[in-house]
Amino acid sequence: MPTNDDNLEIKPQPHGHSGPRDAENPGYETTDINVSGVAVFLAGLFGSVLIFFVFCFGMGKVINNALEKQDGPVNKWNEVSSFAGAAGAGGKRQDLANNPELEQKALAQLTTAFPNPRLDVDDGEQGTADLHAREDLLLDHYSSADRGTVRIPIDQAMELIAKKGLPVAAPSAGEALMAGDAKPVIQVPLTTGFARTGYELDVIEARAQKMSYGKAEESERAELKTTK
Repeated sequence: MPTNDDNLEIKPQPHGHSGPRDAENPGYETTDINVSGVAVFLAGLFGSVLIFFVFCFGMGKVINNALEKQDGPVNKWNEVSSFAGAAGAGGKRQDLANNPELEQKALAQLTTAFPNPRLDVDDGEQGTADLHAREDLLLDHYSSADRGTVRIPIDQAMELIAKKGLPVAAPSAGEALMAGDAKPVIQVPLTTGFARTGYELDVIEARAQKMSYGKAEESERAELKTTK
């Protein structure tokens, strides 16, 4: 059945409260906010947070005591264990630092407490450098060995030997060589056999750069003082 849409009328709908307005229904809130209800809600929220904090603190204490009992008494072996401040606090655990710092401190303390001989943790680079440093002190400086015996630097010792010469041993009676034998000939080595490691060379280079940088700063300061 055809209909005519032009005859349809759309009536505007009233907004808001469509009922009659009187003293009971004025169209707005007639009561204030329930302050006591809000206060009770906030108090309950604060109390629940406080109870949760106390519960977590108590659980932490229980877990910490269980770990301390599991660790056992502190001795010279576990006083430098993986937790910081163990020796100073009688074995009680403290707040942990970051992992690299904690590992370095524990390794340094354990290295000093562990008896010799100990394995090298850096492939012997630092140990070799320390050995060469001690050798340099003995070879390049004066020192006393025993009463009445004084070590002199190796450069001076080599100069004295070059001037005075070494004692020559008396030639021994020549022995007849057997068939196929040859007289050994001693050859002078091309090097002294001493060489710095790569780690030592890097340390020496870094030290030289630091010293040159310090000298450059001192010269700049001196120039600034003279210009002023």
